[in-house]
Amino acid sequence: MADLPKERLDGSHAFEVTGIDFCGPFFYKSEARSKPPVKCYVCVFMCFATKAINFELIKDLSTVSFLHGLNRFICTRRRPRQIWSDNATNFVGARNELLELRRLFLSSDHQRATLDFCLAEAINWCLIPPRLPHFGGLWEAAVKIAKHHFYRAVGTSILAFEEMRTLVCHISAVVNFRPLVSISENPADLDVLTPAHSCQERSARGRDSKSCADEGAEKQKFYQDEVPTC
Repeated sequence: MADLPKERLDGSHAFEVTGIDFCGPFFYKSEARSKPPVKCYVCVFMCFATKAINFELIKDLSTVSFLHGLNRFICTRRRPRQIWSDNATNFVGARNELLELRRLFLSSDHQRATLDFCLAEAINWCLIPPRLPHFGGLWEAAVKIAKHHFYRAVGTSILAFEEMRTLVCHISAVVNFRPLVSISENPADLDVLTPAHSCQERSARGRDSKSCADEGAEKQKFYQDEVPTC
């Protein structure tokens, strides 16, 4: 088995290196009574270092909707230093949503708008190798988690768009409190380390004056010191 990418092992802030993927389609009630349900999607953001997850609901697979979702993510969490995503050639198959994703990522207008946004935000956007979707296994796992919780909560019900946004926020909160490792060796101690612990402190759009390596060990390595070594 190959070594993990160095981005998975660096002591970086939460979401400093992030993987992005789409999940869906899901359906919400149209505002007009006579209209059928409308498709929407969930943009999935997965932190490489902490496995924290953030979900953003977007109305369609357009460049404008995607950039609005990315902007909301930056305001809520932090500005990533590096973003990884699937290469457009990995979106193969007969399903319509895969074809829509492929068209979006291959669109020159989308590529130009995304590049301009990343240049303005000082974000380095990286693509996994063509026709090697297993390189994106980290965020594919996040997509699976999102679908599992969504269908368990909703089933076949059709929600209003605002209800969908609220549900997506609830799912983000739930999955970020999943246990990663026990903090104490005492079996009676139920405290565990979760991705949510790493999401408490963030500077959003502000640039960090210090890296994790430069900050005090007492503050940055607290949970690492508490976790027992194997």
